Amino acid sequence: MADRVRPVVLAREHTLPLAASLTQLFPDGVLRRGITITVDGPGAASVALTLAAAPVHTGSWVAFVDLPELNLAAAAEAGVVLERVACIRSGGQWSATVAALLGAFDLVIVGMGRRVRAGDVRRLGARARERGSVLVALRGVCGAAVWPDAPDVTLTTGASQWSGLGAGHGHLRARMLTVRAEGRRGFSRPCRIDLVLPAEAQPEEQPALVSVAPVRTPPAPVVAVPVIARAG
Repeated sequence: MADRVRPVVLAREHTLPLAASLTQLFPDGVLRRGITITVDGPGAASVALTLAAAPVHTGSWVAFVDLPELNLAAAAEAGVVLERVACIRSGGQWSATVAALLGAFDLVIVGMGRRVRAGDVRRLGARARERGSVLVALRGVCGAAVWPDAPDVTLTTGASQWSGLGAGHGHLRARMLTVRAEGRRGFSRPCRIDLVLPAEAQPEEQPALVSVAPVRTPPAPVVAVPVIARAG
């Protein structure tokens, strides 16, 4: 009787989709819910936008916390649906704010502009696993601090190359960025890819080479919004 009434949980309910350009970095080509990811190196914000693009395109919501330099024009060009994006400033309550967002949003992407305590990070990782959210910490922007605990996945960017310029003239149209992934809990085998940015939002499609936002585009303002934790 217990077997008959036990709820059926489909495998896809424990995962989020990925852009085709990132599937080789993650087991089974999907983003497993409840994991913690750090992104380090030049281009970390672009990698995070690529991570968010496919889930948001298919209906998920993403919260960007303490990322005042985030360019929403670049996010939209990367395939992130801005109608399902919240930009939040935590003020002096970073840990409490992130904890409230985990579970309310499928992805929570945080800037590491301050030093955080190891105990807070471990509690946030446990909450992410419990609530099924993906926690992403950007260590390559905003004078990033150290993430004082081992994440499930570490994405590290390396050499990059721009295309689109001719002999001293033209438009920057795409960026080739080397990304290395390593970690634990199923991510123990290091993997490296050459990522073309921006990438398409839809999973299982090849990324298109499209124009990036002009480098003189001012960053979008970050608006503080109330944080409401999901009941239960």
